[in-house]
Amino acid sequence: MPSALRTLEQERAKYAWDCVQEAKEKSFAGDYRSIALKAPSLILTNGLGQTLAFLKAKGKGEPGNEHEVLYQHLEGWLQKQLGINGNLLDWLVNTATSQQYRLATMEALALLQWLKRFAEAELPKGSEE
Repeated sequence: MPSALRTLEQERAKYAWDCVQEAKEKSFAGDYRSIALKAPSLILTNGLGQTLAFLKAKGKGEPGNEHEVLYQHLEGWLQKQLGINGNLLDWLVNTATSQQYRLATMEALALLQWLKRFAEAELPKGSEE
């Protein structure tokens, strides 16, 4: 099916599926599952910016870290959907209007619903569950 005919929800599902399949191949698959399950409540409690900063801080820029990988997955999706060029956190802090910030939050939560479900179905339980 050409992407032009896909709904946004289908695009979210495909992106989330691909992210979980990527995580499935890593040694931290279970820990990725744990943080993916917690991320929506972190966003609702602390806000998108603080949650992304938390993921970035815990990830320490290491590609072999579940927090960094989840941050990169969220960043990739939001950059694509919102037309963001460059660093997501920089955009949220310095450029985004309050309306754009709310839209980014809603889009992150929508993607995380798919990530959660696919992670539950495909990944082993993590050490924090």
